[in-house]
This record gives sequence, structure tokens and C-alpha cells, in this order.
Amino acid sequence: MPRKAAAPATPVQRDTDTEAATSTRELVELLREKIRVGRLVPGQRLVEADIMRDTGASRGKVREALQRLETEGLVSIEEFRGASVRQLSMDEVHQIYKARMALESMAAGEFARSNDSKRKKQLQKLQKAMNALEHTGDHGSFGQLNDAWHSLIIEGSGNHYAAQFLRQLTVPVHRLLFSTFYNAQRIDRANADHKLITKAIIDGLGDEAERAMRSHILEGFAAISELNAKLHL
Repeated sequence: MPRKAAAPATPVQRDTDTEAATSTRELVELLREKIRVGRLVPGQRLVEADIMRDTGASRGKVREALQRLETEGLVSIEEFRGASVRQLSMDEVHQIYKARMALESMAAGEFARSNDSKRKKQLQKLQKAMNALEHTGDHGSFGQLNDAWHSLIIEGSGNHYAAQFLRQLTVPVHRLLFSTFYNAQRIDRANADHKLITKAIIDGLGDEAERAMRSHILEGFAAISELNAKLHL
């Protein structure tokens, strides 16, 4: 992973409009989403006064929200330095991918074994949309469809605990996941896996769906490892 840089004294990107967060839960969700999409970046300081101004939340709610995000591994809180968006090591990314491999492969298998015809039709529709993006290099559209595809498979498993854990796991690596799709060949390789997994789910082949998803997650980690190696050349 890139070397840890000195944290900026002020946020990298300020919101021009106030985003109201009337409860601690809403504030946690707001900050978590900003981290997920990269509006708050690794190493960036999270200044309580700025968050209070941008959201209208009290200092107590801001501190509680930051503490909750610390327990999720998204934020680091240091004495005398305050809070900042946590930076992950490659070892931590590897651990996240191993956990994803177990949970998402299980989800794919359970979805395949289910009788949820409505979601399976939605999966086919998403797959067709991704197929249309092959050879285009349209990483933005593919990244959005990829998120929707993974989310639908997790929903289709019917396992709410797995869904909750996976949401927490994918937030800190979302920007890394997205960055791997900047290569048009990577889009095609990823979608080749998607086709296999989608077919297995539609055909009700649970064991095959599990194996294919496990392989897909492993390939995703390999792509991130390759990206990280290039950044350190």
C-alpha cells in the first residue's frame, strides 16, 4: 500500500451544502458513505468542528459517531491528534478479502439454492448490462453495476448477518476495488467471472456458484496486489 502521508490540516474536500444528520446513526451512515466513495480519504483528519458545521450535529454526537466508526476499523483516534480516516496495510486488505471470500461464496451458493425468481431475473438484467460494457473501458459504469451485482447476490442469500458484515468489510476497500477497473482488460476478466457466477445462480448450482465466487474474490485481491506493486515501482 502507498506510504502513509502526513495528514492534511483541513479536509481535502469541503461540502458546499449542509448535510443534516439529526441522529448519531445518521451521522455514522453519512461519514461511512463519504469514506466509501472517497470524499474522505485515508489519512485525512476528521475535524470535529468541521463535521459539526457541515451536518448540524452536536459535538457529543460527532464524537460518538467517530468512536463507532473506530470500532468498525474505518477511523483512527489518537490522543492529542484526534480522528482521521484509517489507512490499511496490504496484510489488512488480504484479511478483508479472505473474509469476503468466505461470506460472498456462501451468499452465492445460498442464492443459487433459493427460489427467489424475482431477484434472479434482476441478476440476469444486471449481467446483460455488464456484458454490454466489455471492451469499452467504461470503468465508471462498470464499477456501479459491479456494486449492484454483488449487493444483489448478498441480498439473494437471505442472510442478513452476512449482508451486515459484508457492508462493513467492503467500505474500507471500496476505492481500491473501483481503481482496479480502470484497466479495460480487468473489466473483461472480472465480467468473465460474473458470467460464470450468474449462470450458476440462475441454474441453481449452489456448489458451483460458491466455487466461482471464491475464485472471483481471489482474482480481485490479485488485481489490487498488482495495482499496489505498480504504485511502489
